[in-house]
Amino acid sequence: MKFYIPYTTFHNPTQRIIFSFLFLFGFFLAMQAQVGEHRNRLAIGANGGYSISSVRFTPEIPQGHITGFTGGLSMRYTCEKYFKTICSIYGEVNLNTMGWKENILDINDQPVINEQTGLEEKYSRSIKYIQVPIMAQLSWGKEIQGWSFFFRGGPQFGFYQSESVTMNFDPEYRNIDARACKVVEQETLPLKNKFDYGITGGIGVEYSHHTAGHLLFEARYYYGLGNIYADSSADTFGSSNHQNIQLKVSYLFDIIKK
Repeated sequence: MKFYIPYTTFHNPTQRIIFSFLFLFGFFLAMQAQVGEHRNRLAIGANGGYSISSVRFTPEIPQGHITGFTGGLSMRYTCEKYFKTICSIYGEVNLNTMGWKENILDINDQPVINEQTGLEEKYSRSIKYIQVPIMAQLSWGKEIQGWSFFFRGGPQFGFYQSESVTMNFDPEYRNIDARACKVVEQETLPLKNKFDYGITGGIGVEYSHHTAGHLLFEARYYYGLGNIYADSSADTFGSSNHQNIQLKVSYLFDIIKK
């Protein structure tokens, strides 16, 4: 008896992306297990860096970025070398702040002045998550001593911790008439979905020393597949997903080396 899951079973684009990634990743691991040179190295450490976040709204909201620090724990298991490609599984547990900052402008791209306060209207929302990316890593270069280049990619999951809103006007007295963008529901709506998930990937360089460990520099991008607000046809937003860029430095030391 044969069992199969037809690709057309997944009607949601998000489901198709996740299914495709898992299928390709599983196929990749199977190939390595058959023809690669086995490795058994486990390294742990820490990471930290600079985070730049926004939210992709539909309809569009003019906005800037939320910036801040991201950091946490890192772990990598190196399992295979296939010709010149070193194959690993890499994971992190990080604290990161996501969200958005609005550019509240009139039709002439000038700041909107609140009639009650006489100040430029400003709004931002910061949302803290515990984030868990789990990525496949491919590296090329020196394995034990020297420099190498790497690529990573895989799913990421975010667990809501807290949020804060910064605004300098009363929502009841915002100057909607002067705004070029009349969509304002996002400024007072509570989050509908507090579990975040998406796809992340990055490139970087690593310097390895046989006794001192591994120093890594990376640029990474995250695209959320889930929306923070309700997205039915009766709701305001068709999409409200996170986007995030990170510039990171990580240090790992080997605890198993074979």
